[in-house]
Amino acid sequence: MNEEITNTEDVAVEGKVAAVAAKPKSDKLVTAKGKKRTLRQIPQGRAYIHASFNNTIITVTDPNGNVVAWASAGNCGFKGPKKATPYAASVVVKKVADKSAVYGLRDLHVYVSGIGNGRDGALRALNGSGFNVLSMKDETPVPHNGCRPRRARRV
Repeated sequence: MNEEITNTEDVAVEGKVAAVAAKPKSDKLVTAKGKKRTLRQIPQGRAYIHASFNNTIITVTDPNGNVVAWASAGNCGFKGPKKATPYAASVVVKKVADKSAVYGLRDLHVYVSGIGNGRDGALRALNGSGFNVLSMKDETPVPHNGCRPRRARRV
C-alpha cells in the first residue's frame, strides 16, 4: 500500500485500510428521465420562511424567484404538533441546505412570514448551516382594521 493512488480516499474497514475511488465532482445533474443537465451556479438567492401554527415551510429561490430547493416539516417526517417546533424548523433548514449546496448558494436574503414557533428556529439554523444572511425582512400580514365583524346576536 505504499503506492500513490490518485483520486482516492482511504477508508478504514474493520482495522484494515482500503483504497476507495472517489467520485469526481461533476457539474452535471442526472434528472429522473436520465437526461443530463448542466448545473448553473447561483451565488446569491432568497429564502422564504413560512412559519404557521401547524407547519414550517422553507423555500430557497434564485434572485429572479425561480425555486431552487424547498422543504417542510411534514416533508421531513414530522407529524402532528411536532411540525411547528423550532427543532423541526432546524431539520428543514438542514434539508434545504443540502439540496441547495449543489448550486453553490452562499448568500441569502431572508423573508419571514407567519407567527409560528419555527420562525426563530429557522433563522438560527440558517445562520448555523453556513449561509451568509445578507438581510432579513418580516412579511407577516398584519390586518389593519380587519374583517367586518359578525352581526350582533339577538336572544
